Amino acid sequence: MGGESSFSAVAPPIFDGDNYQMWAVRMETYLEALDLWEVIEEDYEVPPLPANPTVAQIKLQKEKKTRKSKAKACLFAAVSQMIFMRIMSLKTAKKIWDYLKAEYEGDERIRGMKALNLIRDFELQKMKESESVKEYSDRLLSIANNVRLLGSVLNDSRIVEKLLVTLPEKFEATITTLENTKDLSKISLTELLNALQAQEQRRSMRQEGVIEGALLVKHQDSRRYKNNKNFKNQLTYGDSSANYQKTKGGGFKKSYPPCRHCEKKGHPPYKCWRRPDAFCSKCNQLGHEAMNKGMLSVTIVFL
Repeated sequence: MGGESSFSAVAPPIFDGDNYQMWAVRMETYLEALDLWEVIEEDYEVPPLPANPTVAQIKLQKEKKTRKSKAKACLFAAVSQMIFMRIMSLKTAKKIWDYLKAEYEGDERIRGMKALNLIRDFELQKMKESESVKEYSDRLLSIANNVRLLGSVLNDSRIVEKLLVTLPEKFEATITTLENTKDLSKISLTELLNALQAQEQRRSMRQEGVIEGALLVKHQDSRRYKNNKNFKNQLTYGDSSANYQKTKGGGFKKSYPPCRHCEKKGHPPYKCWRRPDAFCSKCNQLGHEAMNKGMLSVTIVFL
């Protein structure tokens, strides 16, 4: 009872008017799991209780009524609101099921026409260059499964043949290898898909390696260009205010912007004689600096 109770908490598949065959298969399984499919298959009548019924008879009658109500409730919960409006007046689960089958499954002639249209669609399918093997095979399998739900036959061998004749040229090497090593008339769909996906994965890995190599070369070229540019245009010896200028002889010389202390060019601020922290070695005072010019010692004082 515990397992049945936990499964009943699972929502039933919802039917909105499309893909009736698929919904019917899923719904039948759902009702069987709840032990309610017998209500629809047999549509039994619940007999009235005899005079002076036993406890067992009362319990059995209640269980049969409850199962019929549960089956009807499940079908009501498994359809869209639009379809519910059409079936809500039907009294039993059996009548609801038969109505949906007649309305949406159609007779054998209609099912045959639907299957024929699907098979025609199957034959027109081709793999796109942007598609993966899995995407293309899933598309073919979806059509094949819909054909099978309509009662027609479309075997996996037909899907294998379809793949072999519609795959792009880039899979030719894999197909040739399979022709040389296996009997393609007996190869399974799973085996074929595994071989094709393996080749697809190898090609993808090679392409990723090429892209990564190209990006690495581009990064190295970019860094080499930046380093060369910095060497030519910027001072890298602790003074970011200096630039290199190319001389007529092809060399480079330092060029400084105006000094923030004396507003003159030709020297960095930290070597300026008028900087506030300049210290005279002659008089031990701040604000000026002693200089040696030839043999004459000169003390320059800035007021």
